[in-house]
Order: sequence, then C-alpha cells, then structure tokens
Amino acid sequence: MTVAYVGCRTTRERNARGKGIRVYRIQEDGTWREIQTLKTLDNPSYLAFDNKNEYLYSVHGDLDHVTSYRIDPGTGILTLLNQIRLEGGKNPVFITSDRTNRYMIVATLQGGALYVVRRKEDGTLGDTVCVHRFPGTGGEGACHAHQCIWDRKKEFLFVPQQGRGTGYPGLTVLRFCPETETLEETDYFRAREGTEPRHAAVHPDNRFVYLVNEKDNTVTSFAFDDRSGKLRALQTVSALPEHYRGQGQASGILVDKHGKWVVESTRIFEAMTVFKIDSRTGTLKAADYVSCQGRTPRFITFGPDGNTFYAANEDSDTIIEYRFDSVEGTLTPSGRKIRTESPVCLVFR
Repeated sequence: MTVAYVGCRTTRERNARGKGIRVYRIQEDGTWREIQTLKTLDNPSYLAFDNKNEYLYSVHGDLDHVTSYRIDPGTGILTLLNQIRLEGGKNPVFITSDRTNRYMIVATLQGGALYVVRRKEDGTLGDTVCVHRFPGTGGEGACHAHQCIWDRKKEFLFVPQQGRGTGYPGLTVLRFCPETETLEETDYFRAREGTEPRHAAVHPDNRFVYLVNEKDNTVTSFAFDDRSGKLRALQTVSALPEHYRGQGQASGILVDKHGKWVVESTRIFEAMTVFKIDSRTGTLKAADYVSCQGRTPRFITFGPDGNTFYAANEDSDTIIEYRFDSVEGTLTPSGRKIRTESPVCLVFR
C-alpha cells in the first residue's frame, strides 16, 4: 500500500486555500483516494518521515512550530502527537532526520539558523540541543537558511542561504556529530549577489551537488568530496530557455535515481527544466522544458518507483502526475490531476 501525504499553505496572508495535511491512499490502478484531512497549526508546509517511516513531522511556515504525528501502520492515517516551538526560529521551511534517527534538524528562513531537536522513541519531539546560526550584515542581520539536505551517507548537511538584504547568498556544508550533538562547518561557497540559493540536490554517487538559485534562475554544479566535506564549483547554467524573455523564480531541484538527469522547476515560467548530467564531469546541459500544467510549481518530487514524477502547483490547487523515462529524460503527462488546495509538499510512504 502506498500512501501520499500533502502539505499545504492555509493562511490568508499566503493567499492560500489549504485545509490541513491531506492523506491519500494510492490504489493499484494508480488512482488517489483521500482518506484523511488533518487540521493542524497553520501552514503545514514541509513534511518528512523518520528513518523507519513510522512517524511524520511537519514545519509550519511563517510560525516557529514543528509538529509530530504517529502513522497508523495499517491505514496510513495520522494522529497528532506533540508540537514544539523553536525559540527565535521564525518560518521553518525544511526538516530532516539524522542517520541515528535520534534527532530532527530544521532549517528556519527568517530565523537564519538550523535547529537540532531531540526525537524521542515514541516519535514525539523533545528539546532543542543545538542551534547553528548564520550571521549576516550588521549586528542583527542573518543569512536565511532555505533547506538542510543530507549527502547520501547522512554525514554532511548542505544548507543553501539567501541574503534578502540582511545577509549573504551562499551554500554551507556542515558535519553533524550525534555523539556530541554539534554541527561543524566544513566548507562555504559564497554565491554571487542577487542569485539567492534556494535548494540543493545530491547525486546518487555522492560526487556531485546541484544548487538552484531562485532569483537569477540558474543551477550551479559542484564536485563534492564526501571524506572532507569540501565543495568545488564546476559550472553555472541558466534554467530558462535562451529565447525566453519573461520572469522566473526557480524553486525545486532533483536528481533522478540513476544519476543521469537533473529536473528543476521555475515559477512564473511555469515549467520544469530537464538537464542531462555528464557522467564524467558532473556538468549539466539543458535537454527539455516541460509545462507544469498549472501555476506556481513550488514543489516537485519523483514517485516511490522513480518512474513517476509530480509537480505541486500551489496557485492552481493541483498536483500533476508525469511518467518519467530515465533513458531519454522525458516527462510525459499521465493525464492524472489530483485536486488539492495550495499544495507545497508531497511525500510517499
């Protein structure tokens, strides 16, 4: 049984229509059947499982809260367990479990920091044991952490940061030590002003990292040494077609499971860009541009088998399903459209 969990925006300030976390059971024929809408705190906007897929966690955009849920193993239905506040951690945007499954790590955008939170055996969230801040300009400035994604060994975290007038655009690499509950910086890449790094994706062989830059709509490729935690910039390419003269806001980025393709989504342009990866150098070449069939593709993901792909269109209240050909790198709409309000995250169990 495959169950899909959809995070959303819910507030008027976000021009949102979401009602809470939507839970769907995916039938054998591929159809989605809603089995739960769980109303929780506003804007359950990013979701993640623990390492055993027994519990689900959500951050709440524009607030400073994180919530834990128990997953019924038979039905997939959620039960709220507890909520915690991150002191000074306004607008959490990303959450992930460490390799020991004892900690959840949260990136906070306006908070300009990572929070390491103890995860208890019953799935509930405990105390914050470590806060790693990204100072910006002046005494009160901050660099705005937009994500905290692991390398493939779950030893290093990649943290894209945006300047937003109070900090600096860049990508920090941090090593997490669960024994000492500490984060140690191993490398930092200072991006060009105006690029505003947003998300990163890691190649399956752990040798390359791809960083999408929101404001100038580019993707930067890096070589990565997973022994030292060091990056080496290789290339920056546009995510927009050469003939396109409109605006864009780059958002999501993924690497397919075979390590042959990078897929990136751009809002306003309302499409995905597919890049072919050079297997020797790790550099990218644009191969195709595919409509998201909606408005504002804030979030993209592959399905559990890697052969399906989904674009969550926040402002048209849809999730669009595609078939992904890993040989040709093509995304073909399957014809399935899931209607759900203000979707901004999708995870499968």
